[in-house]
Amino acid sequence: QVQLVESGGGLARAGGSLRLSCAASGSMWDINAMGWFRQAPGKEREFVAGINWHGLATSYAEFVKGRFIISRVKGSVESTLYLQMSSLKPEDTAVYYCAADPSPSPEMRRSEYWGQGTQVTVSS
Repeated sequence: QVQLVESGGGLARAGGSLRLSCAASGSMWDINAMGWFRQAPGKEREFVAGINWHGLATSYAEFVKGRFIISRVKGSVESTLYLQMSSLKPEDTAVYYCAADPSPSPEMRRSEYWGQGTQVTVSS
């Protein structure tokens, strides 16, 4: 099992920045990619960004390219995934979820583990 715990959400103004963190622990040897998804009220969950856990290949949704940066720090017991969000827009308002995928693709198409989510609210 893999445990994922997000933090860093909150309220920001349009044009501002936030950094999300995801603490990952447990059976991380099964994980080859991690990423972020988001779900706005009344909408389906959507992919935001992903990173291959070993080779650092990344993938971004078009709507965040140039504004968000995904990164990770690997640890012996616990590792951390980050999402640096800049130039925030009101439409970025959503619950952001951390996910872990056994497959190596940073597009995160087979995510099996999910965090509980953290709320990001961007005011205009």
